[in-house]
Amino acid sequence: MTLTIRPARADDAAAAAPLVYMSGPAAFDYVFAPGRRRAEDFLGRAFADGAGEFGWRTHVVVEKDGEVIGAGAGYDGSAPLGFMLAAARQILSHYGPVTGAGVIRRGLRVEQVIPPPTKDMLYVAHLGVRPELRGGGVGRRMVEHLLEAGAAQGYRRAVLDVSAANPRAQALYERLGFTVTEERRSRVAAVPDHRRMERAL
Repeated sequence: MTLTIRPARADDAAAAAPLVYMSGPAAFDYVFAPGRRRAEDFLGRAFADGAGEFGWRTHVVVEKDGEVIGAGAGYDGSAPLGFMLAAARQILSHYGPVTGAGVIRRGLRVEQVIPPPTKDMLYVAHLGVRPELRGGGVGRRMVEHLLEAGAAQGYRRAVLDVSAANPRAQALYERLGFTVTEERRSRVAAVPDHRRMERAL
């Protein structure tokens, strides 16, 4: 299988947003799917916008024969105010002030289980691969690419969070040298417990 990994672009939003969603559907649905709305619609809009943790600027995509089959992000917490303002703007623009306020509240609750990164870490997130291609090495290649890029930028450690309900993903990260450093209990019934994993770069 010939794969190409490249920086994401705004026009990848339609293909990448469902893959980003697959990285944490329970949390995304809890935060971004009030009423009959779909979390993927918000993620697509935020991805195309480019700013913040969900924007295309933090992501890479994996292509096979010119088709996007995987997506993932690598970023740090060096600009928390910028990310927070971008998220608030995207949420309020997409949902309006009343529904948007509820989305923001739910997002802050999820941050107690999946906290934002600090500025000294490469945070690996939003890793998604098309279901029919999982287990074929696409996810591994994408994570390795993000780790290599992070090491080249001078990061000393990489960090990610994995759902306790996703042992397959945890096993992949363990094969890549990550170890569990903490488990956070969720106080939100719809969102599973999460484990923080780290490795040196």
